[in-house]
Amino acid sequence: MITDNASFAAKLPDAPHATGWLTRIERAGNALPDPVMLFVGMIVLLMIGSAIAAALGWSAVNPVTGELLVAKNLFGEELIRKIMVEMPRTLAAFPPLGVMMTLVIAAGVADHSGLLAALVRASLQRVPLRLLTSAVFIVGMLTTHAIDAGYVVYVPLAGVLYAAIGRHPVLGLVTAYCGCATGLSGNLLPGQYDVMILSITQVGAQMIEPDWTMNPMGNWYFSIGIALAFTLIASIVIDRVVAPRLGAWRRDDAAAARDSADAAAIVARERRGLRAAGVALLAVALLAVAMAVVPGWSPLYDRAATGIDRIKPLFGGIVALMFLIFVACGWAYGAATGTIAGHRDVIAMMRRGLEPVLGYFVLILFASQFVAMFGWSNLGPITAIAGAEQLRATGAPIALLLPMLATLSAWLDFLIASGSAKWTVMSPVATPMFMLLGVSPEMTTAAYRVGDTVTNLISPLNAYLVMTLMFAQRWVPQMRIGSMIALTLPIAIALYFAGIALTILWVAFGLPVGPGASVAYHLP
Repeated sequence: MITDNASFAAKLPDAPHATGWLTRIERAGNALPDPVMLFVGMIVLLMIGSAIAAALGWSAVNPVTGELLVAKNLFGEELIRKIMVEMPRTLAAFPPLGVMMTLVIAAGVADHSGLLAALVRASLQRVPLRLLTSAVFIVGMLTTHAIDAGYVVYVPLAGVLYAAIGRHPVLGLVTAYCGCATGLSGNLLPGQYDVMILSITQVGAQMIEPDWTMNPMGNWYFSIGIALAFTLIASIVIDRVVAPRLGAWRRDDAAAARDSADAAAIVARERRGLRAAGVALLAVALLAVAMAVVPGWSPLYDRAATGIDRIKPLFGGIVALMFLIFVACGWAYGAATGTIAGHRDVIAMMRRGLEPVLGYFVLILFASQFVAMFGWSNLGPITAIAGAEQLRATGAPIALLLPMLATLSAWLDFLIASGSAKWTVMSPVATPMFMLLGVSPEMTTAAYRVGDTVTNLISPLNAYLVMTLMFAQRWVPQMRIGSMIALTLPIAIALYFAGIALTILWVAFGLPVGPGASVAYHLP
């Protein structure tokens, strides 16, 4: 393991690309203070910026409600009181916190029982080494359907896998993280995020066509195209740019011996444990189905709703189902292999699952305050609405307007971290605007999603970027945020241009965006 405090990539003799602009970015980023202090600094700047914006009278009209949104001064008496009084509730209500704690506690059982390591080895041991990057990336995309479980469970697991086979574990973390981060725009299968984001599109579309209803598979074909293109481009960049920058993974002999033993073929005891875990998984799956289909008792099925809304409770219960899956499968595996003797072992593993992310909880305290204060200042929606209106004012052709929308979405990711929150304020302007220009709501949504995801790889507002950094510090303790951004930035740039090019080609050839969804839109 490398232990010096300098730029770790630049110190590796077998990292030929460890110089140049990426190294300068890394050094500049590493010169920044701890991410916690970065959020403290951003809070101070936000408060100053809100005072200036309020003094200048910045405002925008909400296109849905007609409400005038005015920039608010965070130094005002009312908002200072709100910041102080709401601090505990702001932390508790921060969306990533509840999901992460729920899954990390449960994943601790699956991890420390040995299930996750055995499962990864069993599933990927036959993947050719030349296809490993692509396989890890695209599986990361698929984990999007499990809400944020990919970041919490799959990303660190990929690091363990790479360390076991002798590749740099940080390379595994970066590959899996980038797959998870881009899975909201490109994916092989439709899922709950498609339903949520297109439901927001429906609000804007109904301003032009009141009877327009959301098609939950309206982005599927385009999403498959993005998934394939992103996987190909990301694999090339990761293997040819990121991997050489990291260099070889160097370990002491004892660690190498342990990893060699762990990387051995699945033994009979582990096969027995995996079979037990499979039975537990089947039991949880049957329970989920029962809660969605049993007449008279279907808590995960809303009989009072209509259409796709009937299964929204099922999507909403995914985190709880993931908790049950990790605990049940981990317990079953541990009982079958001897790593779990009773419930006390299970509780101890839950506690141990929290240990690697304790530092993340400190960060969340400040990150949650920044996000809440940004919303209270109204600067986020004002910026988004103004930006969307600027697109319309350019009068550019559709083939350029949609990439401009994607670019605006990408930049706004540095202001509004949540993709759904950002689309909530942009869709009422962007969707009807493009409908009047002859573009379908589905195509507009697809272009927005391209821009929304690529900057997830480098945005400091993405809490999971910092979480991945903390996972990386398990193997490279001196790694800093600048080093992480230097690794993900080339991937983000490549995927941005790939997404823009695919959007232009899709419009140029008029390809269907999804089943029953075209690029063009004709006014009734």
